[in-house]
Parts: sequence; structure tokens; C-alpha cells
Amino acid sequence: MTDVRPVTEAELSDWHRALNTGFLRPPTPTPEQLEARRPQFEPGRLLGAFDGDRCVATFRSFAQEITAVGGATVPADAISNVTVSPTHRRRGLLTRMMSLDLAAAKDRGDVVATLIAAEYPIYGRYGFGPATWTTEWTVDVPRAGLDPRWSGPADGARIDLVDAAEVRKAGPELHERVRRARPGAVSRDDLWWQASTGVVRFNDWTEPYYVAYRSASGDVEGLVSYQADDAWHGNQPQNTADVNWLIASTPAAERALWHYLCSIDWITKVKSGPRAPDDLLPLLLPDPRAARVTTHSDWLWVRILDVVRALEARTYDGTGTLVLEVVDRQGLAGGRFRLAASPAGASCTPTNDDAELVLDIAELATLWLGDESAARLLALGRVREVREGAAQMADALLHTPGRPWCPDLF
Repeated sequence: MTDVRPVTEAELSDWHRALNTGFLRPPTPTPEQLEARRPQFEPGRLLGAFDGDRCVATFRSFAQEITAVGGATVPADAISNVTVSPTHRRRGLLTRMMSLDLAAAKDRGDVVATLIAAEYPIYGRYGFGPATWTTEWTVDVPRAGLDPRWSGPADGARIDLVDAAEVRKAGPELHERVRRARPGAVSRDDLWWQASTGVVRFNDWTEPYYVAYRSASGDVEGLVSYQADDAWHGNQPQNTADVNWLIASTPAAERALWHYLCSIDWITKVKSGPRAPDDLLPLLLPDPRAARVTTHSDWLWVRILDVVRALEARTYDGTGTLVLEVVDRQGLAGGRFRLAASPAGASCTPTNDDAELVLDIAELATLWLGDESAARLLALGRVREVREGAAQMADALLHTPGRPWCPDLF
């Protein structure tokens, strides 16, 4: 029988070979890849499936914080590097690794588990639901209507090209401010900033450009990382700027950074990279139709491990009570709960009262960050009303006007 267990540090190279195989990369890890991976080794949180001495499936989790509605953060079990080698599919290896990890996360006191799903059908059966979405735009710069002669923001603010060291210095504090204002955003550790600036290299690396927006007081309120191609049509440059990431703590910073990208000589297209579905970008352009949606997809998936703490961690604009029957086939977080919420706070307690709304733990995850509508789920047959109007009450309590978003891929 294939053995599923934690990986030792001595087995990291074999684990990485299986990881590369699953992701269709050249199988043998380079010394640089192994060195980059070693800081991620945490005993017990790197799992593998072994057929004899060969690793044939991989799984990694790490500590993370996720922002709930209202700005509070909760501890999360972030899941990544999930693969099963093509020789060992359909043998339940992912289920065994997932069960081990989620049980450990529950014991640690993590409120939720998170992941970015490469394939939609896989993770619902483990209680995960898509909780945020992402949109990418391609901006046709000549059509956008922005002044290409633009030389910088007004009111004493400025745009500066900066180096990687300055990004590592200013970025973490800026990101902390931004992520606490956006439900669904997750924490970034030092390794994220090192990988994003080339200090640590998991794969091939091309140095990007970095630009900072500084307010009149000199504070960094925005950063963008981007790259550009070298495309000519005849004797005319037709270059594209690809945004790796852009973070801004103020609308002024966001506006100025996008305007900068659209005013670079030779750039005729700007690819936004993953953005929130309700991002300001299209409406920052005089002609919003110049920003064409090129990707719109589910992004961050959430699995609730503690219903009480998850629902009490967030804030509520509406006032009301609702008894939820939460079905959890893994037996980790199901039960019947009475949610009493108002703008002043919320309590969620186990109860024997009659259920008003019945839903799977995965559907609760889609509602938790405020993006999905219980009424939509009712129409789809994915929640069941025991009391008429319960889905409408759920929306009044849980739905939010601004959409959650996770800027990160992990």
C-alpha cells in the first residue's frame, strides 16, 4: 500500500521531483530550486505519498492569516503544492493527505483552510467553496483616452522607479495596510517578498521594473511590479506591459500607477494581472471600454473549520437572527448554529432550535466573505430553506457591497 506521511528534510529532493512531475516541469529539481524550497520545510506540514522509495504525490500547508469582513484576521491553514503523479491517480492519495492536514489544522485552532484551485471540480468534496473571484483586463492604451504626455501626479505626490531592496523595505508595511482593508486578502511572509524580488528563485527569473507612488508627505502609498516585452510591427513598437502585482492604499495612488503604466513610451497594451472583480481600473480610464476583460474566474477557495469563530470574526451591516444547519461530510465543523448579528457585533452559538436554512459547509464558505448570495444558491438548489425567507435574511446579514479579493497566488 502506498504510504502517506510527513516528508523528512532528507527526502526533499524526491518530493520536489514529484512536485515538478505533477506540474509538468522538468522533473529533476535544480540546486537553486532545492535551496529556495528549504525555508518552506516545516516538519509535519510537508506531506508525501511514497510507493516504495519514490514520492508519487505532494502536499504542503503553512500558516496564514486571512482578513474577514470588517478587517479582523483569523488564522488559516494555507494549502499549496498539491500533486499526484500520473502513475498513481484515482487511488485516494489526495483524500488521505487532505484528511491528515485538515485534522491537524483543526487541532491547531485554525479557523479556515485556504487554497487556489487549479481545477474547479476537485476541492468541493473536501468542504472548500470558491469565496473570491478575480478579473484580468487588457488595456488598449491608445484608446484609453489618458494623456500620454503625463509626467506625474499633482499635489506634491510623485512616482519613482525603485529597486528591489526598497520594495522589500516598504512593501510589507504597505501590504499590511492594504490587506486589512480587503476581505479575502492574506498575509505575506518575508519569503514572499524575497521570491517576488529575486532573492529566492523557485523558477526562472526575469527582473521586473518596480515603481513607487509617494504621497506629498513622502509615504509610500502604492507599489507596482511589471515587465515589458519587445514586440515590433514593421518599424513601429507595439509593446505590452505585464503587471505582476499592484498594491495601493489610496485611490490616488492606484490612479497614478495605472496612468504611469499607460504613459510609458512604446507601450500600447497593459495587462493588469489578477485584480478584484470590482476593481477601479476600467472606470479610471476616460474610455472604460479600452479595458477588455481577458480572464474572470474563481480564485481563493475557503474551507471553514470553526463555524462559530468564523461567523463571530466578521462584521455585519444588517440586524437579525438565523438558525443554520451546516452539513459537513468530513465531520470537522458541522452542526446547528444560531447566528445573532447586528452592526454592534455578533454571536454564534450551537443550538437545538429548528433549522431555518440548511447548507453544506462549502456553501457557507462561499457566503462567509460576503461575495455570494444565498438567494442565488437557493435558486440553484444548493441551499434549502426550512423557513421561507431564510435565504433573504442570510443575504441581509452576510452579503457585502464591496467584493472580497485575494491578490495572492500560493
